[in-house]
Amino acid sequence: MTIQTAVLGAALILALAMFVWGKWKPEVVALALLLGLTAAGIVPTDTAFSGFAHPAVITVGAILVVSAGLTRAGVVETVTRPLERVKGHPFLLLIGLMVTVALMSSVMNNVGALALLMPAAIRLSRDSGRPASAYLMPLAFASLLGGMTTLIGTPPNLIVSGFRAESVAAQFGFFDFACVGVPVAAAGIVLIAVLGGRLVPMRSGAVSSDELFKVGRYLTEAAIPAKSRAAGATIRSLAPVDVQVLSIVREDGRIIAPSPFRLLKEGDQLVMMGESEAIEKFVNEQQLELIGQQGSVESSLIENDESGLAEAVVSPGSRLINNTAISLRLRERHGINLIGIAREGARLGTRLGQTRFRAGDVLLVQGERKELYGELEELGCLPLADRALGIGMAARRWTALAIFVGAIACVASGLLGAAVAFMIAALLMVVSRVVSVRQAYSAVDWPVLLLLAAMIPVGMAIESTGLAQIISAGALSASKVLPAWTMVCTVLVATMFLSDLVNNAAAAVMMCPIALGVASGLDASADPFLLAVAIGASCAFLTPIGHQSNLLVMGPAGYRFSDYWRLGLALEVGIVLVAVPLLMLFWYD
Repeated sequence: MTIQTAVLGAALILALAMFVWGKWKPEVVALALLLGLTAAGIVPTDTAFSGFAHPAVITVGAILVVSAGLTRAGVVETVTRPLERVKGHPFLLLIGLMVTVALMSSVMNNVGALALLMPAAIRLSRDSGRPASAYLMPLAFASLLGGMTTLIGTPPNLIVSGFRAESVAAQFGFFDFACVGVPVAAAGIVLIAVLGGRLVPMRSGAVSSDELFKVGRYLTEAAIPAKSRAAGATIRSLAPVDVQVLSIVREDGRIIAPSPFRLLKEGDQLVMMGESEAIEKFVNEQQLELIGQQGSVESSLIENDESGLAEAVVSPGSRLINNTAISLRLRERHGINLIGIAREGARLGTRLGQTRFRAGDVLLVQGERKELYGELEELGCLPLADRALGIGMAARRWTALAIFVGAIACVASGLLGAAVAFMIAALLMVVSRVVSVRQAYSAVDWPVLLLLAAMIPVGMAIESTGLAQIISAGALSASKVLPAWTMVCTVLVATMFLSDLVNNAAAAVMMCPIALGVASGLDASADPFLLAVAIGASCAFLTPIGHQSNLLVMGPAGYRFSDYWRLGLALEVGIVLVAVPLLMLFWYD
């Protein structure tokens, strides 16, 4: 072992520990690892940033833009409409939701497919009378299963294909993953459907407007008499940060979600929300007159056709995470009043303005309907069901679908590479005004791209320094007494374990050189080992931190950290039993 190999091994162990610890974001850890290895001379300076031009990085970014176009064009409405027919049959609805998200995930980003379908799943769960928790974990898992089936289904598939191109000078084709991925995904969906009722927790309090967000009981109404100092002043100059004025009732009508700079008048009735002590102090200081008791206000006073309420979930990577409504000045900058926060199925009832947001939190917010969707999207939040926020893009639905299908046809036929085809598709989405330039930039998950771009040169270093051969030496010594399928199984299980701890793209980058080393040592085709990495990287089922899809459903469904492993472990065991024979049958020479 050389000094460079030892340093690289130590750096990878440290980086893995930092990934698991989670104190710093994965892309920061990956970039620090890359720069450290470059400074140490392990990664050549002239290739340190080659990952930013890698086809996998370009393809992932382009697919995210294309996915945003499909979302805005209203494709999800078309896809989910048949599910309305089976909402009265919970088992059929569960199957329908999983099959739908798996099919969508096969040709677009996993998280994007889940984000498209999750609001419909929550709405249908309410219509069916079952808690959303019965559907959301299966939905998240099915989105990962669907990603196994095509080249563009998930970033690890693109990474694996890139490593294959470097080892045998040919990438995997668009449907090369299907002969193993489709049976594995189908078996996984069947397993979830059979075991889900026993292993998925039923959280009766999860994501229900009626239960979590009974707004009326938190509202107080007060009038501005002639003697009040509030008459003639703006809301911003009077109301403290922990009191929100949600509407103003006047003789000539109601002003819902008023601007902080709105002037108040004598005789105005203010509908306010806040802690009892803060409301009482505000009323006394401004010499207001209370109207009725707290909680006696009708919630209809804070909604109308122009302004109203929306539910949204804080997505992983949202700007809200670790910030508060006060620090972000949600009302002044974004026109949003924070009405409620639900976390793990329970409403947080105190000091909302000072509560730090977490990924998966469900928010109840108020604002102008025509602006609310865009503001929530800019903040990194996913609007949920029932509080409809129309996108108004149905007229361009067929344009978006034609662009998308054309890109897939070009890749599947071999006419264009995935990076070129989907970059053209992304450009056409912008040119045809399905998405604006700003929306295209917003659709790109820049942290994921940075993570990929930083880890790809690291993966190349693992192979070029000989570290991959050293790691695989133990497996190769065991291969003298064990059959070849056990080596494929070992690579698959090891990747599964790693993917449950770190980002699946990072897991694929770390495991691909090792898989190639094992294949080389056995003098066998690299394909079954690389495909084992691809499948294992998509099997992050044991924890909510294993994949963004798992984390995205945690808050809306009210899941706890410990809820995932029961169904996840059974699913991973089942996938190993199905995948290994198929890999040996179709790909092992």
